[in-house]
Amino acid sequence: MNSTSPVQNESQYLLLFRGTHWDKGLAPEELQRVMSEWMAWFDRISASGKMVGANPLHPEGRILTGKKGRQIADGPFAESKETIAGYFLISVDTLEEAVALGQQCPALEYGMQVEVRPVAAACPPCVAVMEMAAAAAATEA
Repeated sequence: MNSTSPVQNESQYLLLFRGTHWDKGLAPEELQRVMSEWMAWFDRISASGKMVGANPLHPEGRILTGKKGRQIADGPFAESKETIAGYFLISVDTLEEAVALGQQCPALEYGMQVEVRPVAAACPPCVAVMEMAAAAAATEA
C-alpha cells in the first residue's frame, strides 16, 4: 500500500483486548493455567516473527475532550467491559490471519473480547488534505 492510503499499514493489525475483569472469580489454579496458556500463545506469535509489539494497559487513566483537551475526566472506567486492557501489534498478510490469531486468545472463554483492527498508513483526514493539495496542484499546473 502507498503511504497515503488510510486503509492499512503494511499488513499490521492491532489485537485490542477488551475487558479488565475477565479473571474475577477464577480459582488460583485456573488463573495460573490461563496465564500460562496466554504466555505460550504470546511466545508462539513472537517466535513466528509476527509480533511487532505488545503491552498491557493500566485500567484507569484520563479522557480528554473539548478544545485543546481542556475537559479532563477520569476514565476509562475500569468496571466497563469495553475498557482496553492491552494490545498486540502483529504483522500478518491478511485480516483473516489476524482474526485467526485473535481467536486463539485464552481469555476469550472467560469474557474477554478481542477486537482486530488494521493499522492505517495515515489518518483519513490527513489523506483528504493530501488529496486536496494534490488536486489543487494539478489544476494549477
